[in-house]
Amino acid sequence: MSDPIVEKINNNPKYQELKAKRNRFGWTLTIIMLIVYYGYIALIAFNKAFLAQPIGSGVTTLGIPLGMGVIIFTIIITVIYVRRANTEYDALTEEILKDASK
Repeated sequence: MSDPIVEKINNNPKYQELKAKRNRFGWTLTIIMLIVYYGYIALIAFNKAFLAQPIGSGVTTLGIPLGMGVIIFTIIITVIYVRRANTEYDALTEEILKDASK
């Protein structure tokens, strides 16, 4: 019960290229995000004094902007992935589908 279109797509070198690029980029962003997140958690666990340093004369400590930085970093890498998916990956997908429908 094999669909010929699916076989065409699986055998298309552009599809193999798309899978490789998408996986490599996805794993790279995942590893970077894990380093940032667990780096922050490690700071909380092992260097509380560093994060407890007050900023200026107020009550806000260094941990607050660093935590916000982790959240903002997550949003930024999500935007980076979505932009790449909407341009490069979608263009490759359209080429693959055109080749498969021939």
